[in-house]
Parts: sequence; structure tokens; C-alpha cells
Amino acid sequence: MLHERRRYALLRWALLLVGTVLFLLPFYLLLRGALSTEADLASAEWHWLPPSWEWGNLAAVFGDRTVPMGRALLNSTVIAVTQTIGVLVLSGMAGYGLARIPYRWSNAVFWLITITLLIPAAVTFVPSFVLVSSLGWISTLRGLIIPGLFQALATFLFRQFFLSFPKEIEEAAALDGLSWWGTFWRVVVPNSGGFAAAIGTITFIGSWNAFLWPLVIGRTPDSWTVQIALSTYLTAQTSQISQLFMAALIAILPLLLMFLFLQRWIVQGVERTGISD
Repeated sequence: MLHERRRYALLRWALLLVGTVLFLLPFYLLLRGALSTEADLASAEWHWLPPSWEWGNLAAVFGDRTVPMGRALLNSTVIAVTQTIGVLVLSGMAGYGLARIPYRWSNAVFWLITITLLIPAAVTFVPSFVLVSSLGWISTLRGLIIPGLFQALATFLFRQFFLSFPKEIEEAAALDGLSWWGTFWRVVVPNSGGFAAAIGTITFIGSWNAFLWPLVIGRTPDSWTVQIALSTYLTAQTSQISQLFMAALIAILPLLLMFLFLQRWIVQGVERTGISD
């Protein structure tokens, strides 16, 4: 029995080791490519480490006037942060209202929001573009941010989460004289940090990695996002592989830092279902 447990333990550790290697392999290739020269990347001979560490790729990425990487990073940060806050606030309030506030048409509104999840994004893309264009928001941050401030999926998830929220806590708040508005902001929100962190993380990553909508709306380099800037390093006319690796490495750093910062709250949200002690 003891030997069997040891075999299972060794098997688990072996699987974890293989999974870790597979998980870290793309990051290793990305870092290796970012610090290599074009000649080293094109060479048929494989080197586990770059023969010559090309730190100049970092300066080349930010020094290229044709690709405003600094401005693209700023635009992506503003868009992702604003949309994440907007989704958490608007979808959170909508989800709470649908879950708790009595209203004659609440179920109908909820089903209408849910039905929109069945509509392919390609169907609404052209009408959304026509609307944004008619408002004069092409090549502006407004056109990139505002259409993504509310998400039906986030509203659906918030509603389902608030349905499982203990009513006793809200009833105690009501006895203390708090309105629906006060109960939401002073009681429900502070006890939903883990769930909000999970939704915020998903929203931020989706906004940061968005490509098609920023490609269509961002017509000028000043309105490019980081994903659009990355696409310019590999075209039919030019091929800058080493700078593409370096720019991609820079682009994923905010996502890694955000996950490292929020992972404790995400884990707490899963373990406690968003209810603090």
C-alpha cells in the first residue's frame, strides 16, 4: 500500500513537471527570440541560449518611429482599464438589479440580455461600426472604449452570483436603513471582491488582446493598440522577427503583473464564493 501511494505521488509529480515545462516553453521561446539577432533566428543551427544577447532590440522597439509602441501601450492600458471598470460597475449593477430588485419586467429583461449571447459577433460588427462612424468616433479612444463598457456575459454571471449571495446580510443592511443602492455599494460589493477580480481579469485580458475592432476603428498610428502595433512587424513587405519577439514580450508583461497581483483575490473568490469572513 505504501509503495502504491509512492508510485501515485511520483506519477503526479511527473505530470506536474511535464505540465510546467509545456507551460513555460512558450515564454522561454519568446524570451530567447527577443534577445536574439535576426541572423541567429534565421540560422539552421539551434542554440538553447542566444549566441549574442541583443539588448538593442528593446531600444529598437521604442525607437522605431513607424511603430509607436509607447503610444500603443498607453492606448491599450487606457482602453483595458476603462472597459474593465465599466464592465464591473455597469454589469455589476445590472446583475444585482436583475437578481434582487423586484421589477415586473426583470425576467424579460434578463432573457433579452441572455439572448444577445446567442447572436454572433460578426452580425453586430457592421451595425456597430456604422453607429461609431456616424458619431465621428473613428480613430478615437471613445470609439474603442465605449462599445465595450457593457457586456451581456458579465451581466449574466453577476446575476447568477448575486442570486447565491446570502439574503440575511442584505436583510440586516435593510434593517439598518440602507436602500438598495446603499446595500449594493456598502455590503454586497465589499463581499464580492474575489468574484469581481475574476470577472475583471477576464475582461482586462479580452480587452488587451482585442484585435479586429481596434484594427477597424484605429485608422491612425495615434489610435493603435498594442496588438495592432505588433501586427506591423510582420507584413508582406517587412519582416522584423526579433523586434516582434521583443514587442510581444513587452506586451504580455502587464497581463503577467496583473495576474500576479490579483491571484490571491481570485483564489479567495473560488474558495469562499465571494463571501468574506
